[in-house]
Amino acid sequence: MTLRFADASGAEGPILSLHLVAPEGLDDWLATRTAAERAWIAAAGFRAKAGEHVVLPSAEGGVAGAAVGRGDANARARQRFAAAKAARALPAGTYRIEVADLPAGELAEIALGWLLAGYRFDRYRAAADSAPAARLVAPEGLDAARIEAIAAGEALTRDLINTPAADMGPDELEAALAALAAEFGAAHHAIRGEALLEAGLPLIHAVGRASPRAPRLLDMRWGGEGPRLTLVGKGVCFDTGGLDIKPASGMALMKKDMGGAATVMGLARMIMALGWQVRLRVLIPAVENAVSGDSFRPGDILTARNGMTVEVNNTDAEGRLVLADALTLGGEETPEAMVSMATLTGAARVAVGPDIAAYFCDDAAFAGALDSAAERARDPVWRLPFWAPYEEMIEPGIADLDNAPSGGMAGAITAALFLRRFATGAARFAHFDIYGWQQKDAPARPKGGVGQGARALLEALPGVLGTG
Repeated sequence: MTLRFADASGAEGPILSLHLVAPEGLDDWLATRTAAERAWIAAAGFRAKAGEHVVLPSAEGGVAGAAVGRGDANARARQRFAAAKAARALPAGTYRIEVADLPAGELAEIALGWLLAGYRFDRYRAAADSAPAARLVAPEGLDAARIEAIAAGEALTRDLINTPAADMGPDELEAALAALAAEFGAAHHAIRGEALLEAGLPLIHAVGRASPRAPRLLDMRWGGEGPRLTLVGKGVCFDTGGLDIKPASGMALMKKDMGGAATVMGLARMIMALGWQVRLRVLIPAVENAVSGDSFRPGDILTARNGMTVEVNNTDAEGRLVLADALTLGGEETPEAMVSMATLTGAARVAVGPDIAAYFCDDAAFAGALDSAAERARDPVWRLPFWAPYEEMIEPGIADLDNAPSGGMAGAITAALFLRRFATGAARFAHFDIYGWQQKDAPARPKGGVGQGARALLEALPGVLGTG
């Protein structure tokens, strides 16, 4: 799906004015309108609430433009992209924002939200709910190419997550990465099936071997100079839970268990489209955690790529296993930064809810950059601790590590501590435990798959890597 700004020079009909009005500035704005317009706006009951809109008529009885409410400061804090509600409500036409004093960050949020409001996943249905007919000209003073690149990366992430597992298994995920590589001239390859053992990736093989859809490690490289940046995404294309099988309710959203892979692919697309001077590597362990006579079992002890042994105490804690081998592989090149993203634990959702991406990072400068970048990008994240006293919880005694310690507490932290054991080669490491799903329609975010943390990383990484 292409999410782009309108071309003002090629617009059919006049360019319509779009006024962004806050409640505290409503009276001042009304003073600039004609008496007839003020009467019309009053009759419509427009009070500039967040996302509220009123169409402004022309003297000839057509549409001259519209006003959209920004809401007060409290409303803007409580709801992101609120102005994007108007994108689907306004009459057809090409609109240009008429504002001189809007903060650049808020203007960028409105522009991105307007593009993202155009996203629809219509692969399996007639496009009755088509893209908004109200198109926006790129606001002056903003980097339109950057905003379009972000929207395109987010659309890719959403498409991948929304596609059901029957059509988005390891083969299809590999094809999607190959298509992305081809678009930007990147190199890619895959290690599949039994070749994983020969390549020293035994945990990926163990988790995926029960499925007729062969497990694999997907590897994409782009860029020939600059600092090394490695993105690792969990690509569990469907998760039954394995022999520790999930109940039916627990499987309902498991098509999204490759949301980490989808998000790093979306982020990689943004980076490549923007032409960063980095040596980018994307690693995706792509598997289906299925049930068969060849399933890995509770109580099995597996040996990871780095030589550490892992006792399997729950086959439904498979994401950290496949990520372990990929993180070890990624760290062998000692990248300046390595980031893992995964729909990993329910504990993270209990801790921060579905809207916020929990993350873990030992590097204070990296974490500080992420926190401030997330606020600017309106992509909320929250740092949880690599809490050292809990290390003993993942040390079972019979093996070096336990993939699912008992007790039911600190599940997101113990999972992150597990992953950190395999990310030792990177100069800086951050792990994101994301949800990857929008539970109900919200402005610019229809119900379904959604990216989390990618925009914050896009904003933060140049400073962290010393390229921005």
